[in-house]
Amino acid sequence: MKTWVTYTLKDGVATLHMDDGKANAMGIDMLAAINAALDRAEKEAKVVVLQGRDGVFSAGFDLKVFARGGPEVFTMLDAGLRLCARLVAYPLPVMAACTGHALALGAILLNCCDARIGTLGAARIQINEVRIGMTLPLSSLEACRRKLAPAHFQAATTLGLPFTPESALAAGFFEEVVPADALAATVDRWSADLASFDTATFTSNKRRVNEVTLAAMNAALALDVAGLATSGATT
Repeated sequence: MKTWVTYTLKDGVATLHMDDGKANAMGIDMLAAINAALDRAEKEAKVVVLQGRDGVFSAGFDLKVFARGGPEVFTMLDAGLRLCARLVAYPLPVMAACTGHALALGAILLNCCDARIGTLGAARIQINEVRIGMTLPLSSLEACRRKLAPAHFQAATTLGLPFTPESALAAGFFEEVVPADALAATVDRWSADLASFDTATFTSNKRRVNEVTLAAMNAALALDVAGLATSGATT
Protein backbone atom coordinates (compact mmCIF):
# COMPACT_ATOMS: atom_id res chain seq x y z
CA MET A 1 0.00 0.00 0.00
CA LYS A 2 1.35 3.42 -0.95
CA THR A 3 2.47 5.73 1.85
CA TRP A 4 1.34 9.24 0.96
CA VAL A 5 2.57 10.95 4.14
CA THR A 6 5.39 9.79 6.39
CA TYR A 7 4.90 10.89 9.99
CA THR A 8 7.84 11.39 12.35
CA LEU A 9 7.88 12.84 15.85
CA LYS A 10 11.03 14.24 17.44
CA ASP A 11 11.35 16.64 20.39
CA GLY A 12 7.68 17.55 20.13
CA VAL A 13 7.87 18.32 16.40
CA ALA A 14 5.67 16.24 14.10
CA THR A 15 6.92 16.24 10.50
CA LEU A 16 4.40 15.32 7.82
CA HIS A 17 6.52 14.43 4.79
CA MET A 18 4.34 14.35 1.68
CA ASP A 19 5.67 12.18 -1.14
CA ASP A 20 3.59 10.60 -3.89
CA GLY A 21 6.69 10.04 -6.02
CA LYS A 22 5.65 12.74 -8.48
CA ALA A 23 4.15 16.20 -7.96
CA ASN A 24 2.48 15.67 -4.55
CA ALA A 25 -0.93 16.09 -6.13
CA MET A 26 -3.67 16.73 -3.59
CA GLY A 27 -5.93 13.82 -4.43
CA ILE A 28 -8.36 12.13 -2.09
CA ASP A 29 -5.77 9.73 -0.62
CA MET A 30 -3.15 12.42 -0.03
CA LEU A 31 -5.68 14.71 1.65
CA ALA A 32 -6.94 11.88 3.86
CA ALA A 33 -3.37 11.02 4.86
CA ILE A 34 -2.60 14.62 5.79
CA ASN A 35 -5.74 14.85 7.91
CA ALA A 36 -4.94 11.58 9.67
CA ALA A 37 -1.44 12.83 10.45
CA LEU A 38 -2.85 16.12 11.76
CA ASP A 39 -5.21 14.14 14.01
CA ARG A 40 -2.24 12.27 15.46
CA ALA A 41 -0.05 15.37 15.83
CA GLU A 42 -2.77 17.22 17.72
CA LYS A 43 -2.57 14.54 20.42
CA GLU A 44 1.20 14.28 20.83
CA ALA A 45 3.10 17.19 19.26
CA LYS A 46 3.80 20.86 19.96
CA VAL A 47 4.65 21.85 16.37
CA VAL A 48 3.68 20.49 12.94
CA VAL A 49 5.93 20.70 9.87
CA LEU A 50 4.26 20.10 6.50
CA GLN A 51 7.05 19.20 4.09
CA GLY A 52 7.19 18.30 0.42
CA ARG A 53 9.43 15.93 -1.51
CA ASP A 54 12.66 17.03 -3.18
CA GLY A 55 11.89 19.66 -5.80
CA VAL A 56 8.19 20.07 -5.10
CA PHE A 57 5.96 21.03 -2.22
CA SER A 58 2.69 20.36 -4.07
CA ALA A 59 1.33 20.98 -7.55
CA GLY A 60 -2.23 21.31 -6.26
CA PHE A 61 -5.34 19.23 -6.84
CA ASP A 62 -5.01 15.95 -8.75
CA LEU A 63 -5.86 16.75 -12.36
CA LYS A 64 -6.52 13.08 -13.10
CA VAL A 65 -9.52 13.23 -10.78
CA PHE A 66 -10.90 16.18 -12.73
CA ALA A 67 -10.39 14.25 -15.97
CA ARG A 68 -12.31 11.22 -14.66
CA GLY A 69 -15.18 13.34 -13.36
CA GLY A 70 -17.90 11.96 -11.14
CA PRO A 71 -18.43 12.28 -7.38
CA GLU A 72 -14.70 12.01 -6.66
CA VAL A 73 -14.29 15.57 -7.92
CA PHE A 74 -16.62 16.93 -5.25
CA THR A 75 -14.97 14.77 -2.56
CA MET A 76 -11.49 16.01 -3.49
CA LEU A 77 -12.39 19.69 -3.77
CA ASP A 78 -14.38 19.63 -0.54
CA ALA A 79 -11.53 17.92 1.34
CA GLY A 80 -8.95 20.36 -0.02
CA LEU A 81 -10.90 23.44 0.96
CA ARG A 82 -11.65 22.03 4.40
CA LEU A 83 -7.94 21.29 4.90
CA CYS A 84 -7.20 24.97 4.25
CA ALA A 85 -9.65 26.01 6.95
CA ARG A 86 -8.36 23.34 9.30
CA LEU A 87 -4.77 24.57 9.06
CA VAL A 88 -5.80 28.18 9.78
CA ALA A 89 -7.76 26.98 12.82
CA TYR A 90 -5.28 24.29 13.92
CA PRO A 91 -4.36 24.72 17.60
CA LEU A 92 -0.63 24.05 17.14
CA PRO A 93 1.95 26.05 15.15
CA VAL A 94 2.06 24.77 11.57
CA MET A 95 5.17 25.37 9.49
CA ALA A 96 5.49 24.68 5.77
CA ALA A 97 8.88 23.47 4.54
CA CYS A 98 8.54 24.31 0.86
CA THR A 99 11.03 22.08 -0.93
CA GLY A 100 10.38 23.41 -4.43
CA HIS A 101 7.41 24.17 -6.66
CA ALA A 102 4.11 25.15 -5.03
CA LEU A 103 1.27 25.54 -7.51
CA ALA A 104 -2.48 26.14 -7.24
CA LEU A 105 -3.67 24.52 -3.99
CA GLY A 106 -0.03 23.91 -3.10
CA ALA A 107 0.62 27.66 -3.06
CA ILE A 108 -2.66 28.32 -1.26
CA LEU A 109 -1.72 25.84 1.48
CA LEU A 110 1.42 27.89 2.15
CA ASN A 111 -0.84 30.77 3.10
CA CYS A 112 -2.78 28.56 5.52
CA CYS A 113 0.34 27.77 7.57
CA ASP A 114 1.69 29.94 10.36
CA ALA A 115 5.33 29.97 9.22
CA ARG A 116 6.68 29.18 5.75
CA ILE A 117 10.27 28.43 4.75
CA GLY A 118 11.15 28.35 1.05
CA THR A 119 14.20 27.22 -0.86
CA LEU A 120 16.21 29.33 -3.29
CA GLY A 121 16.50 28.15 -6.86
CA ALA A 122 14.26 27.59 -9.86
CA ALA A 123 11.10 26.79 -7.91
CA ARG A 124 7.84 28.37 -9.08
CA ILE A 125 5.25 29.62 -6.60
CA GLN A 126 1.99 30.27 -8.43
CA ILE A 127 -1.74 30.38 -7.83
CA ASN A 128 -2.34 29.52 -11.46
CA GLU A 129 -6.05 28.66 -11.54
CA VAL A 130 -6.99 31.51 -13.90
CA ARG A 131 -4.37 30.24 -16.36
CA ILE A 132 -5.78 26.71 -16.45
CA GLY A 133 -9.43 27.70 -16.76
CA MET A 134 -10.48 27.32 -13.13
CA THR A 135 -12.25 29.72 -10.79
CA LEU A 136 -10.66 30.22 -7.39
CA PRO A 137 -12.84 29.11 -4.46
CA LEU A 138 -13.95 31.95 -2.22
CA SER A 139 -12.55 30.29 0.90
CA SER A 140 -9.09 29.92 -0.60
CA LEU A 141 -9.05 33.62 -1.43
CA GLU A 142 -9.70 34.44 2.23
CA ALA A 143 -6.79 32.18 3.22
CA CYS A 144 -4.47 34.03 0.83
CA ARG A 145 -5.71 37.45 1.90
CA ARG A 146 -4.43 36.87 5.44
CA LYS A 147 -0.82 36.45 4.30
CA LEU A 148 -0.19 38.15 0.96
CA ALA A 149 0.54 41.86 0.62
CA PRO A 150 -2.45 43.61 -1.04
CA ALA A 151 -0.78 44.46 -4.35
CA HIS A 152 0.77 41.01 -4.59
CA PHE A 153 -2.55 39.39 -3.66
CA GLN A 154 -4.11 40.86 -6.79
CA ALA A 155 -1.18 39.83 -8.98
CA ALA A 156 -1.12 36.32 -7.53
CA THR A 157 -4.85 35.61 -7.74
CA THR A 158 -6.43 37.78 -10.44
CA LEU A 159 -3.49 37.47 -12.85
CA GLY A 160 -2.08 34.16 -11.68
CA LEU A 161 1.47 35.47 -11.98
CA PRO A 162 4.37 33.16 -11.11
CA PHE A 163 6.78 34.07 -8.33
CA THR A 164 10.36 33.03 -7.78
CA PRO A 165 11.29 32.10 -4.20
CA GLU A 166 12.81 35.56 -3.76
CA SER A 167 9.79 37.44 -5.11
CA ALA A 168 7.48 35.09 -3.21
CA LEU A 169 9.23 36.17 0.00
CA ALA A 170 8.48 39.81 -0.81
CA ALA A 171 4.88 38.95 -1.73
CA GLY A 172 4.21 37.23 1.60
CA PHE A 173 4.30 33.54 0.66
CA PHE A 174 7.32 32.95 2.94
CA GLU A 175 8.86 34.18 6.17
CA GLU A 176 12.33 33.09 5.04
CA VAL A 177 14.00 31.57 1.98
CA VAL A 178 17.28 29.68 2.20
CA PRO A 179 19.51 27.49 0.01
CA ALA A 180 18.15 23.98 -0.34
CA ASP A 181 21.02 22.52 1.68
CA ALA A 182 20.15 24.84 4.58
CA LEU A 183 16.44 23.97 4.69
CA ALA A 184 16.68 21.21 7.29
CA ALA A 185 18.73 23.31 9.71
CA THR A 186 16.42 26.29 9.21
CA VAL A 187 13.32 24.19 9.85
CA ASP A 188 14.98 22.81 13.00
CA ARG A 189 15.75 26.35 14.20
CA TRP A 190 12.20 27.55 13.62
CA SER A 191 10.72 24.37 15.11
CA ALA A 192 12.75 24.71 18.30
CA ASP A 193 11.57 28.29 18.69
CA LEU A 194 7.92 27.41 18.07
CA ALA A 195 8.11 24.41 20.40
CA SER A 196 9.22 26.73 23.21
CA PHE A 197 5.82 28.44 23.20
CA ASP A 198 3.21 27.62 25.81
CA THR A 199 0.67 25.73 23.70
CA ALA A 200 -2.43 27.10 25.42
CA THR A 201 -1.19 30.67 25.02
CA PHE A 202 -0.29 30.12 21.37
CA THR A 203 -3.68 28.56 20.64
CA SER A 204 -5.51 31.45 22.29
CA ASN A 205 -3.52 34.06 20.38
CA LYS A 206 -3.86 32.23 17.06
CA ARG A 207 -7.62 32.01 17.47
CA ARG A 208 -7.87 35.72 18.24
CA VAL A 209 -5.64 36.73 15.35
CA ASN A 210 -7.47 34.51 12.86
CA GLU A 211 -11.00 35.01 14.17
CA VAL A 212 -12.11 37.32 11.36
CA THR A 213 -10.35 35.27 8.69
CA LEU A 214 -11.87 32.01 9.93
CA ALA A 215 -15.37 33.50 10.04
CA ALA A 216 -14.92 34.68 6.45
CA MET A 217 -13.45 31.33 5.39
CA ASN A 218 -16.27 29.33 6.95
CA ALA A 219 -18.93 31.52 5.35
CA ALA A 220 -17.12 31.29 2.02
CA LEU A 221 -16.68 27.53 2.40
CA ALA A 222 -20.44 27.07 2.72
CA LEU A 223 -20.88 28.99 -0.56
CA ASP A 224 -18.08 27.02 -2.21
CA VAL A 225 -19.59 23.67 -1.24
CA ALA A 226 -23.05 24.74 -2.38
CA GLY A 227 -21.54 25.86 -5.68
CA LEU A 228 -19.72 22.57 -6.13
CA ALA A 229 -22.92 20.66 -5.47
CA THR A 230 -24.70 22.46 -8.31
CA SER A 231 -21.78 22.72 -10.75
CA GLY A 232 -21.72 19.13 -11.91
CA ALA A 233 -18.83 18.14 -9.64
CA THR A 234 -21.03 15.52 -8.01
CA THR A 235 -22.18 13.84 -11.20
